Amino acid sequence: MKSRILIFLLAINLVNWGCTDLEEEVLDESLTGSGQAEAISGAIAPAYGQVSWTWRHTNYYGLQLIAADEAILPYRGGTDWFDGGKFLATHQHLITPSNDLVGSSWNELTKNVSRALTAIEVLTPMANDGNQEAAGALYEMKALRGYLNMLMLDSWGLIFKKENSSQQSEILRGQEAIDYIEAELLEVVDVINDDKGPGRLTKSAVQGFLARLYLNAPVYRDPYGTPSFSTEEMNKVIQYCDAIIGSGKFGFSPEYFDLFNDDNNSNQELIFALDQRGVLNREHSRWAYWSIAGSMFPRPEFPSADGTDGPAFTSDFIETWIDAYGSVDPAEADARFYQRNADVPADLQDLTGLSPLNDEDHYYCVTPEEFEIDRGVLRGVPWGPRKGTDGAFLTCDDGRTRIYPVKQIKGNGPDKDVDYVNHTMQVDFTNEGRAHKAGYRASKYQFSHTSPNGNNYSSVDLVMMRLAEIYLMRAEAKLRNGDNAGALADINAVRTSRTARPSQTPAALASIDLDILFRERGFELYWEGFRRGDQIRFGKYEDSWTEKTDTDVHHRLFPIPQSAIDGASSVEGYLIQNEGY
Repeated sequence: MKSRILIFLLAINLVNWGCTDLEEEVLDESLTGSGQAEAISGAIAPAYGQVSWTWRHTNYYGLQLIAADEAILPYRGGTDWFDGGKFLATHQHLITPSNDLVGSSWNELTKNVSRALTAIEVLTPMANDGNQEAAGALYEMKALRGYLNMLMLDSWGLIFKKENSSQQSEILRGQEAIDYIEAELLEVVDVINDDKGPGRLTKSAVQGFLARLYLNAPVYRDPYGTPSFSTEEMNKVIQYCDAIIGSGKFGFSPEYFDLFNDDNNSNQELIFALDQRGVLNREHSRWAYWSIAGSMFPRPEFPSADGTDGPAFTSDFIETWIDAYGSVDPAEADARFYQRNADVPADLQDLTGLSPLNDEDHYYCVTPEEFEIDRGVLRGVPWGPRKGTDGAFLTCDDGRTRIYPVKQIKGNGPDKDVDYVNHTMQVDFTNEGRAHKAGYRASKYQFSHTSPNGNNYSSVDLVMMRLAEIYLMRAEAKLRNGDNAGALADINAVRTSRTARPSQTPAALASIDLDILFRERGFELYWEGFRRGDQIRFGKYEDSWTEKTDTDVHHRLFPIPQSAIDGASSVEGYLIQNEGY
């Protein structure tokens, strides 16, 4: 029977972990978009739907990305993306408890945990009454809560144990937190579904969560020390990775960038992804548009769709590719680095002597639906549609869209309106390095064909777990256990799997060590939210990189937002700020 489920958005008052209801919202969606939700679907949709907002660019995703050595977001031209200095401080590891990026990440994540608990409370009595569908959904929500708690532990070194919304939360850290998450995941791993569609948690996803937990347990146990990787825990990583790989349910995507396209919903490599097919009103394109030049219009169908000149790759991260391939351009050597999509005719590729002031005839024509910007690491001058004085894209005589070198129309630099966007590797906090054009850009996710603007309505599912990560985790566990040959085989399985463009398929490696494995994780998983954790686990988070020289080990964890500590002040000693803040 269809029913309307009242979902209470719980205020994140830490003493009762949201037991005071500040706001009540009626969420009437189902996971299938069928209108008024069935009770079970209506219970789990808000929890699932919140995950993409938790991972929004100015929430948890941005916090992970900008704190690592792979990305930097300067104060663009002294006009854009200052936002109170939160991105500058995050990159430099000079975050304070009042940093809004930390605060918004904490709030969205704790809200997500709260919604998972609400779903568990709705589903439990139905499951106890013998409703098998409710029991299955309950397993998913417990798995989701375990995953979200692991994100909390990873970033703040604590979790909130709460089994009933009327209870006061218990704060767990270190081994106690690991044990609680482990127990939650082990409770459901053998009973959760293994055949639900995209966007749902399955047995394989839970096995992947357990592998992540055991791989990172040494860091979670002692976040400020040198991780001690036990043979037993690494064997558990291998055990769960073996189970996923051996299930036969997943395969590598021959084209790397197909993993991040509009139709990735059915990609054989995805184990868990956030379904963005338009039914939860939480879908977004922010992973696609955030880094792209603000002067670029990636979708000729939509004149309001553009980039934001947000974060760029650090030169340090790009240098890891250059060092790996030496005299060979990484774009030619590795299909993961770059995919050329803008089919610029050979006679137009030379821009010598040209500028937007004298290039009226320097374009080619393409139907809007067929146009795609390049993917991966964007360097130099990109190509895209150009607007006329009426705000519409210029068209060819046959009605197709004109594609030009992209004109710099954003910012306040000397190149505005007179030169092309030209992405250079230098990007930093200097006047030159913070220019709108500065820095190589990330175009890993396709700018969705269903997104009329840069913010919303993407059909690209957000990838949370995929087969390549499983191989990389198994490789690391094998290497830490002394099985170099096994680790090398797993690394090469990933490297040589991208066969859609054979000339760019990376060659197999001849040897492996921890530094190479760390590098390979960066090449495969860049800008997917793993790099900060990888740096900590591999002992590289205190290194120096672009604009970052801080070496304080206490900054491996983020500060607890001051607003959260103030909210818990009525119970003395309940919520203690992390060390070093």
